[in-house]
Amino acid sequence: MKNINYKKIIRCYALLFTLCIPLLLMQSCTKKSRSDMGKALFTKTQNKVFKNVTPEGFAPVFQKVIQEQKSSLGNPLQIEAFYAQNDYDPKFVMDHLNNDDLKTFSSYLLKANEHGLDPNLFKAQAYNDLLNKFYDKKAIKTTDEAYHDIAELELMTANILINYSNALQYGIISPRRIYARYYTATQRPDSNAVNKVLAVTNFKTYLDSIQPKNPQYLALQKALLSSSTAPGMTQEETDRTIKVNLERLRWKNKPSQDKYVIVNIPDFRLDVMEGGKSTLNMKVCVGEGRNKDYANTLIEYDDSDKTDRPFSRETPQLASMIYEAQVNPIWNIPQSIVSKEIVKHAEDDPYYLANNNIDVFENGKKLEDSETIDWGSEDLSKYEFKQRPGDDNSLGKVKFLFPNKSSVYLHDTPAQEPFKKNMRAVSHGCVRLEKPLDLAHSLFGDGSKYDMIKQFMSEDNPKPTDVALSKKVPVYITYVTCWADENGTLQYRPDVYGLDIVLFAHMQKFLASNSKTVLAMATPAN
Repeated sequence: MKNINYKKIIRCYALLFTLCIPLLLMQSCTKKSRSDMGKALFTKTQNKVFKNVTPEGFAPVFQKVIQEQKSSLGNPLQIEAFYAQNDYDPKFVMDHLNNDDLKTFSSYLLKANEHGLDPNLFKAQAYNDLLNKFYDKKAIKTTDEAYHDIAELELMTANILINYSNALQYGIISPRRIYARYYTATQRPDSNAVNKVLAVTNFKTYLDSIQPKNPQYLALQKALLSSSTAPGMTQEETDRTIKVNLERLRWKNKPSQDKYVIVNIPDFRLDVMEGGKSTLNMKVCVGEGRNKDYANTLIEYDDSDKTDRPFSRETPQLASMIYEAQVNPIWNIPQSIVSKEIVKHAEDDPYYLANNNIDVFENGKKLEDSETIDWGSEDLSKYEFKQRPGDDNSLGKVKFLFPNKSSVYLHDTPAQEPFKKNMRAVSHGCVRLEKPLDLAHSLFGDGSKYDMIKQFMSEDNPKPTDVALSKKVPVYITYVTCWADENGTLQYRPDVYGLDIVLFAHMQKFLASNSKTVLAMATPAN
């Protein structure tokens, strides 16, 4: 038989005892700290009913209330687990009723309209009414009622604080769930966000910390509160436009890099941002939109407007990285454009393809007699159509590439007339640039690569050339219809794709579905 090392065993028991004692003491201290629950509540409320309240009497009532209201909670599993782990201790009521933190919280909820959010989303009035019962020493008449109201107030505080916090930090609507062509990574609230809220110890400090600090957000808040009216809009439509753009500003999808390219679709403009300032801007043409005549507005909408039905040519919202410039590019014409436009011209004019430098390939081999083909009877899927580089190439002299699911890019164009117009939603989906060479200079800087791009763009016999960007630059294609310019003046743009209408309809649906029940907002991260 092997010798037993008693000394080692004794040391292990000693270590285990050392580790367990603090935990046991902490648990006993927690229970001891709530042993005066009734006295503490009576001191604050002066309602004698609370003198009979005990942690042991409260816990089963709280468990029952949680189970009864579980289906209406935004984060039922996390909330239930949190209180189970803490012996169903009403931490928010016990730690924050005495110092009037809950009154402060209630006042913030009642002023949610300052964010363009209806206070009913957060059950603000119901919460305030319940809280006031605790300050009326005759409102709560029995011990059973006291237990129930403490449980209600505790659960409402936890749930609404999570929902209010998520609304201000992430927005109430997930753009990826409502827009068909939205490819920008957008953070949504998760379990970590919930845990952070449940750990709050100072309400005012926390509530002030989650107020968005973005100057754009503050400018739109000010405009909403001042009831300013945009030119050509009613007061109601102005308010709605500001509200949807406040919601967009709450989405966690904003550029964080020092330098990036941003395209705002409704403004038909591109900016190169460096250090928070625009160092280059230009007009752009974007994809043709469903609302290009601006007939549909936020003044009226119906239930069907919640469904996003993008026009086939609309430019998507996305975030990516520009990695290359293709000088004198070949245009690989998409099948949709071939079938809807190219072959129709070719049927009317057999020399259309040749006159526009368009080559046709079958199985990778160029056809020499494409003008003799009866395109109306052909299966177009077996052909590839490519436009050679040149002055008439639809992509112009240069295009800038970035990975994306929609095969869109920024590019030059021989069609300069649209840049003279205010409504520039005219492309097939890509973004046409007013000053492509200036963008090349901003991206590549002075040096041999920019000089090569400039030279090749001016040549009479152009050849396709790929020029890699040494340091990739982020590009954001976004959709904003109201913002403050550098002078602080609010700018408004018509809703060319009808995306304001879609967003506002979802915000109204959200209000309707949640104003009657406790708000359920913290959706899983996408």
